[in-house]
Amino acid sequence: MVRPFTVTMLAVLASSSPLAAPGVQQHIDHVQHGLLPPVLVAGEPPKAIELAARLAELQVPGVSVAVIHAGKLEWARGFGVVRPGGAPVTPETLFQAASISKPVFAAAVMSLVQAGKLNLDTDVNQYLTSWKVPDNKYTQDAKVTLGELLSHSAGINVHGFEGYAAGEPVPSLVQVLNGMRPANNAPIRVGSKPGTGFSYSGGGFVIAQQTVMDVTGVALPALMHDKVLAPFGMQHSTYQQPLPAERRAEVAAPYGQNGLEVTGGPHVYPELAAAGLWTTPSDLANFAIGIQQALSGKSQRVLSTATARTMLTPKVELHALGVLTGGSPEHPYFTHGGANEGYRCELIAYDAGDGVVVMTNGDNGQQVIDEIVRTVAHEYGWADFQPPTRTLAKVDSKVFDHYVGAYTLPTGEIATFWRDGDHLESRIWGQPVVELFPSSQNEYFAEDVDARWRFSPATEQDSTAVASLNQFGSERSARSLSGSEAQAAIDASLAIAKRFKDQTPDPRGEAVLRHLIAGIVKGAPEYSELSPSFAQLTRQVLPEVQRSLIPLGEVRSASFLKVGAAGDDHYRVKFASGSREFSIILDPDGRVYSVGLAP
Repeated sequence: MVRPFTVTMLAVLASSSPLAAPGVQQHIDHVQHGLLPPVLVAGEPPKAIELAARLAELQVPGVSVAVIHAGKLEWARGFGVVRPGGAPVTPETLFQAASISKPVFAAAVMSLVQAGKLNLDTDVNQYLTSWKVPDNKYTQDAKVTLGELLSHSAGINVHGFEGYAAGEPVPSLVQVLNGMRPANNAPIRVGSKPGTGFSYSGGGFVIAQQTVMDVTGVALPALMHDKVLAPFGMQHSTYQQPLPAERRAEVAAPYGQNGLEVTGGPHVYPELAAAGLWTTPSDLANFAIGIQQALSGKSQRVLSTATARTMLTPKVELHALGVLTGGSPEHPYFTHGGANEGYRCELIAYDAGDGVVVMTNGDNGQQVIDEIVRTVAHEYGWADFQPPTRTLAKVDSKVFDHYVGAYTLPTGEIATFWRDGDHLESRIWGQPVVELFPSSQNEYFAEDVDARWRFSPATEQDSTAVASLNQFGSERSARSLSGSEAQAAIDASLAIAKRFKDQTPDPRGEAVLRHLIAGIVKGAPEYSELSPSFAQLTRQVLPEVQRSLIPLGEVRSASFLKVGAAGDDHYRVKFASGSREFSIILDPDGRVYSVGLAP
């Protein structure tokens, strides 16, 4: 039975694991009772957040956490429940790892490379027997290789996979590769010249999966068990899809954005290498420790030091083989996130021996993941992921009037600033309103998100004022709009705030959404009616979205659900054969700024 998620149904409980040492227990208590905000203010106590309250607010039933310290699994705990009213989450509760399946699979590929059975630079068509990568104009001068598939640089389409709901027919892997029914994805093909740039592709990992199976003659679940899961001590993990019936009691049930259990339970993902792993945070921690030990030469159970280093060496941008790398030369780390229907998760591991794995059974789980990661990072003094500390300055609120206006970022996004009494507030279009606090007369920071603005007034040499945004480790300069344009943008931001407060939809939204859906189904949306960035994204994902909407038939009705804080109007659209929830944001010019689609 599908039940709505309510606060009263949720009780956050720590699992019944053995008692931790006093210092470790303090770390656990801080995660459970003192999640940290995105920004700390010097001299002020942090606005600590109860994990129970956050899970209830986000409509996420449960979360499981495993922390690595000094090369060992230091602690693992479950919080919340497998479903409202159900059993508590424990460290042994199973979650879908989603795209974290990719680095675990990559380790198996690297073990085969190490054994001389595969080569990262060989045309995969030389290995494939049951299917071939179709040649086209992009492959005339460059062939697809395993190294490119694992680093998302092979030019392969199909970003990710929806999975198959309970009772739906599940395609074979060749049907997935060819995009043939009952597969629900577009045909997996080369869409740009291999080796010329990064383009995330779950489809590329499906090609790699077929390659490994053709070369070894072994089904992937058995191969993964023997090559990686068993050697790394991942005793609860499996790539079996669907999960065997006798293990379903171990599962945390998946929950959608609306707080309802995914109908029929977990989706089935035949795209095992890309999204098919069932596991626990402790098992993924053991995987990370195995890689760390290989890097340091302490163990070569699966990979040698040289092979592990090859796996973690970036091939394109920061993307290595199956993982994203980051950090400084002194403190490098590898990481990957995951998002399957009803599940969100993340793995972060420093090469030198610290790390964390967080897994949730809710589509809204990313926010609590971020909060747990930064709290753990703060607890253990990591070089990255900690919330920054800002210093609050005393500034007369009248100074804020100098910065009231609107600015255009290089991406075309509009940032607006206005004074509300003694508060300076701001919105980047498509995001919620944030209050800004002064660190000096012309520098301001947000507390709800790690973002800083520095204002530079117009000069005799340059009549345009500039506002520089520092966020995500980079700085972008935005140039001021003219008086009338700026006021129109500010008015639009204030109108969104009022619509959010009153929960009234944009009067244009439903008609625009219906028109866009019709255009997508026909394969010819009106790109001039979309913002430039959204038009570009739509061109990239059109075949996949079109393929998912066509079977639903014609639109019968659209019912308004709510207005989000970002100005996103949510609608439940009923089709002839099913329904979907959409969110839509229009930009100040009335063009479609973004659209979200949920089951």
